[in-house]
Amino acid sequence: MNTTNHIGRKISRIRELRGMKQEALASELGVSQQTVSNIEKHPAIETDLLIQVAHILGVTPEAIENFSEEAVFNIINNTYNNTSSDNSTLVASSVNYFPTFNTADKIIELYERLLDAEKTKVEYLEKLMNKKE
Repeated sequence: MNTTNHIGRKISRIRELRGMKQEALASELGVSQQTVSNIEKHPAIETDLLIQVAHILGVTPEAIENFSEEAVFNIINNTYNNTSSDNSTLVASSVNYFPTFNTADKIIELYERLLDAEKTKVEYLEKLMNKKE
């Protein structure tokens, strides 16, 4: 089996790197946690589902298809663990410590996304409570 293009594993790793649990992804997809677990076990998934998952994870479908954990760690190592004594490479890598975006805007955006997720959870729980009554 070709494990390098196992879409389910790539979804799992991206989800984990984003700090998202299977339950949260399941809730966003409108499926059970077990369904997400099964998706992550399959080497391929339907295009429509891939597009949905990518949107929820905040990446493109191509990013999932082309995801390489090795590349992620290489970028991290090259950016933050530069042990070279050459000052030019140290200076070049330190540029990455200064974001090119407004951090306050990103914090607000993250807060709004978290707030929307919490609202969705509350709505879901209210639906469950109403079904029991």
